[in-house]
Amino acid sequence: MKFSAPWCHQNKLFKHAATFLTLSSLSFSALAAPLDKSKIQFIGPLAEGMQLKPFQTPHGNAIINNLLPQLQADSESFSVFGKKQNWQPFDKINALTLGGLQALKFNIETTRFTQGTLTLKGIEQGQLFINGELQTSDKKSYKLALNNSTHSVLIVAQQVANWHDVTLDFTPKSEVDKITLSASQTRRLSAKQLFDAPTINQLSLAPNAKQYVTTTRTYNDKTQNQANTVTVLKDADNQTLYRFEAGQPSNIIWSPDNQYLVYLLNGELKQLNRKNFSIKTLANDLEGANGFTFYNDTSLLFSWSKSPESTNSLTKHYKGLQDRWSYARTTSQIYIFDTKSGLTKALSQGPISYSLEDSNSNRGKILMSRPVMAMQASTHPETELVELDLKSNKLSSLGKFKTFNLAKYANKDIYVVAGPDFKNGAGRALPKAMLANNYDGQLYLLTESGKNVKALSKQFDPAIGQLHVLENGDALIKVTEQDTQPLYLFDLSKQRFKKLNAGLDIVEQFSYSHDRNTEILLSGTNALAPQQLKRLNVNKNKTDLIWDSKPSSYANTRLPTLEEFNFKNKSGVEITGRVYIPSNLDKTKKHPALVYYYGGTSPVTRGFTDRYPFNLWAENGYVVYVVQPTGATGFGQKFSAQHVNAWGDYTTDDIIEGTQAFLNKYNYVDSKKVGNLGASYGGFMTMLLATKTDIFSASIAHAGISNITSYWGEGWWGYLYSGEASKKSFPWNNPELYSQHSPVFHADKVTTPMLLLHGDSDTNVPVGESLTMYTALKLLNKDVELIEYKGADHQIFARDKRFDWWNTMLAYFDKKLKDEPQWWDSMYKND
Repeated sequence: MKFSAPWCHQNKLFKHAATFLTLSSLSFSALAAPLDKSKIQFIGPLAEGMQLKPFQTPHGNAIINNLLPQLQADSESFSVFGKKQNWQPFDKINALTLGGLQALKFNIETTRFTQGTLTLKGIEQGQLFINGELQTSDKKSYKLALNNSTHSVLIVAQQVANWHDVTLDFTPKSEVDKITLSASQTRRLSAKQLFDAPTINQLSLAPNAKQYVTTTRTYNDKTQNQANTVTVLKDADNQTLYRFEAGQPSNIIWSPDNQYLVYLLNGELKQLNRKNFSIKTLANDLEGANGFTFYNDTSLLFSWSKSPESTNSLTKHYKGLQDRWSYARTTSQIYIFDTKSGLTKALSQGPISYSLEDSNSNRGKILMSRPVMAMQASTHPETELVELDLKSNKLSSLGKFKTFNLAKYANKDIYVVAGPDFKNGAGRALPKAMLANNYDGQLYLLTESGKNVKALSKQFDPAIGQLHVLENGDALIKVTEQDTQPLYLFDLSKQRFKKLNAGLDIVEQFSYSHDRNTEILLSGTNALAPQQLKRLNVNKNKTDLIWDSKPSSYANTRLPTLEEFNFKNKSGVEITGRVYIPSNLDKTKKHPALVYYYGGTSPVTRGFTDRYPFNLWAENGYVVYVVQPTGATGFGQKFSAQHVNAWGDYTTDDIIEGTQAFLNKYNYVDSKKVGNLGASYGGFMTMLLATKTDIFSASIAHAGISNITSYWGEGWWGYLYSGEASKKSFPWNNPELYSQHSPVFHADKVTTPMLLLHGDSDTNVPVGESLTMYTALKLLNKDVELIEYKGADHQIFARDKRFDWWNTMLAYFDKKLKDEPQWWDSMYKND
């Protein structure tokens, strides 16, 4: 049988069977324990007058699949052909035979990875579903491999001769394989919930705030890696006005006159009339076009890229450092499109790409940026900010900058987001000798055509990210503030920041209206709350909830609790963190723990879920400590500047000190069963920590850097990132930094078992970084494992790979920290 639930490694798990044990049994020796039917829910008969059962028709699978959502729902009853059907305990059923269909439902609780065989007796025709997936059997026996979780079991019975003869037996593979039967609707958080639950990946609010568009994305077992997306247009009362059925639109924008909705669909530019919902095609053949935005009521600005023709050349002659990028020779220019005539006019040209920053139709100006050179041999490439006068076609330069992120018009002036070193250090709030971290975004105001600059955020610790300008010149800003990403309003006249009450730890997306009473449509999450959609009135600073994914996707789901845990490091600086505590944790016993960190230029944010699912780890029995070591943005410039030329000098100390403080406070954590893990720079930190401490019992490094020199020279962006992380330091003028801070040069000091994970197509941190460390540790006869994900880049996105990746990490820690090797062995022992 192929058991394909997401927490089971497919095609490797099902090889053994043993002696039968009733389903309610709690130990290997309790062979005669009777089945506790009270823990199983029964419903039926469903359509008792049914002449032909589904299996007797050519569409049996489709019939059952369409019934499944009702059977799987947490409701106590539902209606079938007008007759109300109620779930009831199986032990109350006395009938010998029943017409139509019947179903049994219960949960299996496991406390560790569990294997065995489930046998159904007395059901002549039926299907077994576990966690929503159909199982295949061998003579009514199903081989199972269940991770530490709550597993929903549903049996659809189509033909039963005598219900008194129906029994369910479980045969454990070994004495450690134990299951508990439960009829409770409450379950633990699952990986499938975290990945498959609906999320909003596109939203847009009309200029007059009377309508909005959202695109919701979900996944399921049937479509696997293919996302299911639904885009709808709704009114201010959240009533659906239009549903995009012919395809999923992108680049959704609204005409300033509030008459039209414009979007891209299958390479065509479409226009939807907001009143009568008629659709008009504005343009075709738009391959490479993106970033559409209205310049005025009838004109659109957009970027249009062109890639060079592919050749059959046997060689590639590099034209510069950026030529390693697959898109380096693609150029992009700015165009303006007239919606009335369909005519498009180029606004920029040449071998250098232009990026659209902003426009102001009242002033007749377009704000653009361009690299000074197409291929720049610099760790801090220069960007030139230029302004185009549409009437005269005059292009004016507003300056060339080593550090630049974005620019927007602010009445007669220009907002710029850039690093502290912008304009000769205009934004620095640091001691003179300290090098700034230019990933720490700052806000500026350029005046007098770029001649003068005013730093607006020197005393504002959060790092500036996205920025949008309101009609009065005020700015809506998304920032990184410690481990949160909230919205702020910058009042231009009063020169001050005001935090907006979004009610979310992480604002993921937002769109705003253009009328006097500004409203914001936004989506995001909290540390323990999944995604929500809200509407925020800026003047009142009050939000209204529009949609919450929790009732539909996380109902009756147990989540961990969260505690803030901060400490002062040896320099007297407060290091923040948080601790996820498993639900129903017995604090009289010792439990394993995981310590997670990044250590690079950004903090580990408080999102409900991401690539690293802290809530899921906690519900698998681990106390999870997330620490924010020195060097991250969002804590002020001095804090982030310590990332420069450090390569672990401060972060390793903070992580070790934080772990020790964490163990001192949380005395129910087993200090001998603490694992640590991180990715990218965090993977580098994992390797480096292993050379400096034995406080951890098992370590995982995903896409980590083992040799700073090879990462600097080989990764697509290694030399650019090193422009901040190793500012003014190179292998020839500071070899000690590059060698002595590289973990592989100290591999002989490693004593902690380590798992290295890497995508074999990683362009950011090449897979050779893990191969180098693996080679060193293997030659030193250390305890090391290496798993490569085929076709994966720096991050693991695909649903099947994501589940396998999550499984692999938990299975490794279960083996090393819980002394439970079965899950890991089932996945990799026979490779």
